Amino acid sequence: MRKTKFIFILFFVFSVACASENASNFASTERTSSGSSNSNVSLQTDKSGGGGKEEALPNSPVRNQVSPQSTDQNQTAPTITERKIIRNADLQLETDAPEEAQQKITTIAESKNGFVVESTQSSSSNVKTGTRDTVTMTVRVPAEKFNESLDEIRKTASRVIVETVKGTDVTEEFIDIEARLKAKKSLEMQFLEIMKRANSVEDALNVQRQLAEVRGEIEKIEGRKRFLENQASLSTIKIRLQTPAAFSANSKGFFDKLGLSIGSGFDAALNFILGFVTVLIAVAPFFLLIVLPICLVLRYFWRKRRRRKAAIEIAREEIKNE
Repeated sequence: MRKTKFIFILFFVFSVACASENASNFASTERTSSGSSNSNVSLQTDKSGGGGKEEALPNSPVRNQVSPQSTDQNQTAPTITERKIIRNADLQLETDAPEEAQQKITTIAESKNGFVVESTQSSSSNVKTGTRDTVTMTVRVPAEKFNESLDEIRKTASRVIVETVKGTDVTEEFIDIEARLKAKKSLEMQFLEIMKRANSVEDALNVQRQLAEVRGEIEKIEGRKRFLENQASLSTIKIRLQTPAAFSANSKGFFDKLGLSIGSGFDAALNFILGFVTVLIAVAPFFLLIVLPICLVLRYFWRKRRRRKAAIEIAREEIKNE
């Protein structure tokens, strides 16, 4: 009987949670429709010959004199929602002094209340001096200063080679996450109320198990929400700074590429030969210690059997000749 009552209470809690979520959605829809209807409260009508004007109060019957065209416009007016957009950029810049440009970009990011996530300096193979001709950076700046930061970063270089800007709208996912989070928290409160009214230890443990699952889902949803908020509030800009010599070294002609292909082919052939020799050396002890003795033993028995067979045939021929 207790288990039946407990199952009935759980079913009731799930029903109440679903009903509360539907009621909240209905209430938000009602608030939106009432807000759009209240936007047309004040109306003015001109009387012929008088030139006077009458203003309609919020509770005046003149509200019902709204034209069908304005009513359709109010019904189709979209609801204003703060959009969540993740914006990222990838820049490949050419400059004579990559290290100086790196310092300027760091100053730009910090002046916009941003920061440098990663910075790497390297030298290409064609550079014989100790200078570093390639710098790779990743900076994060506030989303509202994204375009401003891009403009200032472009000015640190002499030429923009490649620029890629990408935006991802996550507003729908963010709204869905908030709705799910609200429903899960409501369900959590219902489980807490049931736990207070539990009559036995078994019922309390069952409710606690369900409550732990709900709290785990709440933490997962909140983590995803925090991630989206962080990505939308801070934009990521990846920058690659190179000198003109480094770009010319990377953009080689047909014959240079042909030479590289031939060299790669020789390297592949040499690696194959070395690999084959390595396999032979690895197999040699196995062949000498196991395979060769087995072959010698088999050869000895095979010869012995052959000699015995030959002796039997010779004896038979001698018997026939006698």
